[in-house]
Amino acid sequence: MQKVIAIDGPSGAGKSTISKMLAERIGFQFLDTGALYRTAALYLIEKGLDENSSDNDISSALEEIQIKFIGDEICIVNKSDLKNGILGFSLCRDISQEIRTPKIGHYASVFSARKPVRDFLLNAQRDAAISNNIVAEGRDMTTVVFPFAWKKFYLDASEIERANRRYKQLEAKGIKISIQEAIDDIKERDHRDMSRDIAPLRRTEDAIYIDSTNLSPQEIIDLIFKVIKNN
Repeated sequence: MQKVIAIDGPSGAGKSTISKMLAERIGFQFLDTGALYRTAALYLIEKGLDENSSDNDISSALEEIQIKFIGDEICIVNKSDLKNGILGFSLCRDISQEIRTPKIGHYASVFSARKPVRDFLLNAQRDAAISNNIVAEGRDMTTVVFPFAWKKFYLDASEIERANRRYKQLEAKGIKISIQEAIDDIKERDHRDMSRDIAPLRRTEDAIYIDSTNLSPQEIIDLIFKVIKNN
């Protein structure tokens, strides 16, 4: 396994933005774990499954597919197509906008608490570090997926700041949501992520804590880069 910088933290803390910027600055590959969970959630919803579905039904549905990154696009590939020797961009359905809606964000959080989903995506995440130095962000990067990561960080921010960021992010995409809805969404995700039985969100003792509430993305990157450079 190559070098892994693992960044955990709650929704809206800025993990994706920071991880992308950091990966570009130091020449690592960015592993978009959030997109993986959102893609799995989109597929399961389209299969008619929801939070009340059994583990067996979820597992059976996921056994039919692989989730792959092709260039900058994330794709759902049916295993039946792979058996038939079909592979390439023709199979890649552009779901980049679909997976970024509040609905899919909600179900990504819901399904991420289910063992079949986490098991399904675990190896896909670890495989990314076999031949590449990566920056990986999520809820359990430092605790479960990459417990022996080269560097670990826990990125946080105040609840209201995270809700404001979520509101502005969706507004920029033309998705209508009120500030109160954004706050409620943040609270719900925090409770679900921190209280679930499987891989709950928590800060490890060896993860460096960064409160991003009053920091710009560049200031956060500079802090992280200083830690990497000095250790």
